[in-house]
Amino acid sequence: MVKINFYRLNEIEDNKIAFVVIMSRFKEKWIYVKHKNRCTWEIPGGHREDNESLEAAAARELFEETGAVKFKLNPLCVYAVQKEQALNYTESFGELFYAEIDELDKLPEYEIEKIDLLNDIPKELTYPLIQPFLHRKAEERIKIPLMDKKSME
Repeated sequence: MVKINFYRLNEIEDNKIAFVVIMSRFKEKWIYVKHKNRCTWEIPGGHREDNESLEAAAARELFEETGAVKFKLNPLCVYAVQKEQALNYTESFGELFYAEIDELDKLPEYEIEKIDLLNDIPKELTYPLIQPFLHRKAEERIKIPLMDKKSME
């Protein structure tokens, strides 16, 4: 069983937050990435490095996984993934960011094979029990207006 909990910024101690996830938009579309070793889609993000601030980790991961070189990055909230394993619960914390990307460059030669620009959550997700909650939380927090049919074509 997996449960996602959301917290306000600064509600969880900074040193407990190990991950960053960046819901990103470019030209009014969501960016999802496909890892070279998987055939599913993911939200850009990853592990925070030692002594790295959350903002620096988010900016680094966004560039490494999308090629974004010009963007506005905003923290939205902290999330926790709670998993039940052998009658014990483990909880890992991440910070959810939103990025409005103004410019993409060539995709760096790291672990991401390609990116895609989408109107909504793709069906084939790497973390289907987690990613839809993060996507919807970002939409809720940034209040994306519903697009009319003409702008979605």
